[in-house]
Amino acid sequence: MLRIIKRLVWVSLGAIVALGLVLLATKPPTSPLLLASLGGSTIFLFGLTSAPAAQPRALFGGHLISALIGIVCYQLFDDALWVYLLAEVITLVVLLLTQTVHPPAGANPLIMIQAHAGFGHLVGVVLVGVTILAVVAAIWSRLTPGKTLHYPVKWNEPSPQSKDWSVWS
Repeated sequence: MLRIIKRLVWVSLGAIVALGLVLLATKPPTSPLLLASLGGSTIFLFGLTSAPAAQPRALFGGHLISALIGIVCYQLFDDALWVYLLAEVITLVVLLLTQTVHPPAGANPLIMIQAHAGFGHLVGVVLVGVTILAVVAAIWSRLTPGKTLHYPVKWNEPSPQSKDWSVWS
């Protein structure tokens, strides 16, 4: 039991450091919701370190692609209900086809549209935030006493690992 408590404290401290640095670096912009999906990413990186969805391909690809889709849809069509739906469906299709599924990033199109985000948010918030999370996760995993698993486990691991999606086989 003590071992589990130590591990929970350690991963919690790593998550606090990572997300704290993201908040300091990005100075939550006009809409703090722009950072909401990064909270979910923190759970993947520190709690599910070896999951395919936590690896850099899915982390960076998922966040950047989904945020870009949300921004483009907002810039082209404004923020009507159908735009939210279109952006989310496009994101689902593109992330599955590119095997860059990172579940927290699935919120990005909706967040970008709701925040009326511009292209500057892609770099100034999303890329900066994801990079900080990944760097802290990589360093933190190497500081963990007795830990043999380091982040990233596989740089280019597909997520999902196959094209057998959902109920199809």
